[in-house]
Amino acid sequence: MIETTERFLREIADRIGLDAVDEVRLFPPLRQSGVETGVAVVAAIPLPPEPQHRHEPDEPPEALSESAGDEFLPIEEEDREIIVHRHTVFTARYRHTLKGPDRGKWEVEVRAEADAPLVTVDQVVRGVMKRAGEQFEPEKISASAFKTIVEGAAAL
Repeated sequence: MIETTERFLREIADRIGLDAVDEVRLFPPLRQSGVETGVAVVAAIPLPPEPQHRHEPDEPPEALSESAGDEFLPIEEEDREIIVHRHTVFTARYRHTLKGPDRGKWEVEVRAEADAPLVTVDQVVRGVMKRAGEQFEPEKISASAFKTIVEGAAAL
C-alpha cells in the first residue's frame, strides 16, 4: 500500500474512529494536472445514543426498571439472521497537490451521507462505478484489515 493511501486511511480513522469503521471501499486514485485525488466509501457502526433520563424527579428510577422491556418479546434464534444492522455511510475524499506552487498541500473531507444497512454500500459502489463509466473494482478493506493498516502506518 502506498504512503498516500495509508495517510488517507489514517485521516478517515481520526475523523470517524478506528473502532467504528466496519468496511472501506477504496477507489483507485486519479492523477490529473499535478493533483492526485482519491475517494472512499466508508461504512461505520453508529455510536450508541447517550442515555436519557426518563423518570420524573419524584419517581425513583427503580419503578421504571420493573416494567422496562415488558413490551418486547425475546428474539427467536432462527430470526436473528434477519436483523439488519444499520451503518452510517460516509464518503471520504482527498486532494494531494503534487506539482506547482501548492506542492505538498493535503486536503481531506469526510462526510456522513446516509444511514443504511451494509448491503446498501454495495449498491452505492456499483452506482459510482456505472456513473464513472469504468469497469474498475474498488478495493474492499474489512474492519480488521483497516485497523492493521492504520495501526501499522502509525507505528512508522
